[in-house]
Amino acid sequence: MTPEQMRDASLLELFALEAEAQTQVLNAGLLELERNPTQAEQLEACMRAAHSLKGAARIVGVDAGVSVAHVMEDCLVSAQEGRLLLTPEHIDALLHGTDLLMRIASPEGAPTAEDIAAYSVRMTGLLDPSALPPPARPPAPPAPVVEAPAPPASLEPEPEALPETVPGPEPRRAKGAVEGGERVLRVTAERLNSLLDLSSKSLVETQRLKPYLATMQRLKRMQGQSQRALDGLREHLQATQQTDEVYDALTLVQGLLAETQQMLVYQTSELDEFGWQASQRAQLLYDTALACRMRPFADVLGGQGRMVRDLGRSLGKQVRLDIDGEKTQVDRDVLEKLEAPLTHLLRNAVDHGIESPEQRLLAGKPAEGRVLLRAAHQAGLLVLELSDDGGGVDLERLRRSIVERNLSPAETAAQLSEEELLTFLFLPGFSLRDKVTEVSGRGVGLDAVQHMMRQLRGSVVLTQVQGQGSCFHIEVPLTLSVVRSLVVEVGDEAYAFPLAHIEHTLDLPAEDIVQLEGRQHFWYEGRHVGLVAASQLLQRPAGQGGGDSLRVVVIRERDAIYGVAVERFIGERTLVVLPLDARLGKVQDISAGALLDDGSVVLIIDVEDMLRSVEKLLNTGRLERIDRRNQRGVEQARKRVLVVDDSLTVRELQRKLLSHRGYDVAVAVDGMDGWNALRGEDFDLLITDIDMPRMDGIELVTLVRRDSRLQSLPVMVVSYKDREEDRRRGLDAGADYYLAKASFHDDALLDAVVELIGSAQG
Repeated sequence: MTPEQMRDASLLELFALEAEAQTQVLNAGLLELERNPTQAEQLEACMRAAHSLKGAARIVGVDAGVSVAHVMEDCLVSAQEGRLLLTPEHIDALLHGTDLLMRIASPEGAPTAEDIAAYSVRMTGLLDPSALPPPARPPAPPAPVVEAPAPPASLEPEPEALPETVPGPEPRRAKGAVEGGERVLRVTAERLNSLLDLSSKSLVETQRLKPYLATMQRLKRMQGQSQRALDGLREHLQATQQTDEVYDALTLVQGLLAETQQMLVYQTSELDEFGWQASQRAQLLYDTALACRMRPFADVLGGQGRMVRDLGRSLGKQVRLDIDGEKTQVDRDVLEKLEAPLTHLLRNAVDHGIESPEQRLLAGKPAEGRVLLRAAHQAGLLVLELSDDGGGVDLERLRRSIVERNLSPAETAAQLSEEELLTFLFLPGFSLRDKVTEVSGRGVGLDAVQHMMRQLRGSVVLTQVQGQGSCFHIEVPLTLSVVRSLVVEVGDEAYAFPLAHIEHTLDLPAEDIVQLEGRQHFWYEGRHVGLVAASQLLQRPAGQGGGDSLRVVVIRERDAIYGVAVERFIGERTLVVLPLDARLGKVQDISAGALLDDGSVVLIIDVEDMLRSVEKLLNTGRLERIDRRNQRGVEQARKRVLVVDDSLTVRELQRKLLSHRGYDVAVAVDGMDGWNALRGEDFDLLITDIDMPRMDGIELVTLVRRDSRLQSLPVMVVSYKDREEDRRRGLDAGADYYLAKASFHDDALLDAVVELIGSAQG
């Protein structure tokens, strides 16, 4: 079979698949329309199915399919625009056309030219020619003349040129540059990354044609409505007996409108075809560029079989490694990062899983243990299963170890399920080995594996059957160039959370937010989880959330878990990762960028970095409260107070007192930290100590009074220094109130605050 024949065969197979899917839509929709001929949703679905089949038939050069789908589309568009009411005769004819399209797509039983011509005549007779817009017919001739064979011809050189410019399977083999006799080129990783970047941008750009095509379709419908309106106007003018000049002008307008509509119909068809071809070529370009980065899974397994065998012998065991799916293609970057965790798991299987030959024989097993590693593609992921036929995990021993390490009370441990017990094996420093050997017992391994899987935006799950073996189920992306993410809106900007780091998403009712130690929490899976605002973390203006609940993304990294409140969920997207310019350095909380389907930019969150940012805000007391909504609407803005004191006890006491009274309180650990806070945020009151490191309270107050923006800010000094000269020194620096800690009590502080700025929401 020649390359041209192979090409045509593959394209016809694609057309057959397209026809099978779209004719199912047509059959279901037409049966619904027979019961209710005016269903807009079904009319739209059937029209789109016929339109898609027309475009697909044109691409593969099947003129018969173009002709049948075209007259079907005209009929459905007429019904959409109200110029035709579908009758049983119309439905019969449309169903007949559906059958013809399926026959056209099948390799045998294709209809004859006479059948196609007879069908066209039948459909023409059912349509009212006067209701059809004048230009509806002219576009028909260009359809077959769009040079249907041209698109395949443009795609034809790709497979032939591939071995010379972009190597096929051979370059992706590990050092296998000679197999098959194909030419192999050496290309740097930077060039491949650049090619993938450009191809991904090209793929996104093709999606921007869709809105233009939709607009032109709307214009086409609007022009049809305008034509009918002019027909009505002519009838109205005839009843009023206007002059010939009026009729001539109206005729001219109708003629111009008909001509423009003819042009619009033709250009819409051309744009539709161009958009389809462009998207197909961009997808092919991206897939080819991505394939250049792919290598067989076997590349990561060099020496692993020998390692398993040698390790088993050193432990007095007989173990073999079987591999299924060696040729599974994976991104080279993913393969490099998989080598270490797979080595951990293989060693773990030999050491912890496989029993000694004597134990295996007593259990009725072969003396030789078996470790099986499977690799396969599934739903855009690389799925790995590493299983052994060993003894599994001794759950009772694991339960005792959990209690001995004070990880859980005995009563709670006794009630843990098998799944819950196995999760303890992934904790840092946890090991079932009592003695440290060269192989294990140091408490590292599974926790490191889980950490590396999360870095790969993947997951690892352990299951086991005691006495029969255990299995690690691993899922990682096929490539790090693409990330499946949840896109959200924060401060009117789009951000993406990688799904691998998302524990859960939820709409959190306002009444479920509780205050613990001055921080906002909510109850999630039996524990209180801290709540933070994405707008503060990302330094975006807080948006106006809608309704009485918060949209919350629960993120986790090992034991750290927080809920991040966002404005709204946009949805899941598969994003092509675009690295940030190296000149920017490390951007806080951001790992990379990407483009959405409409061409807009989205930033991808670095979840690990974001969790560190949360901890930093907590440690400095700068975490802001999230305004909650209730049934009466948004809470009235609360007055903000900044407490500056180097004593943790005093700082927390003042914060709790003021928070319980309803004030929004932020804290700073010394004068310098307080000055930075004042310059970056707005406050209604400053409460400061005097003796502090880096910058004392007097210096802080002096700076405040010299700043034009802060000159009117009320300032209260709270100090252990109770002498008159100390009081005078504070007031002279610009403080409005001086309170001695020796006489400090709840009412004195709160009364002074109310005197200076009023109540929290006054």
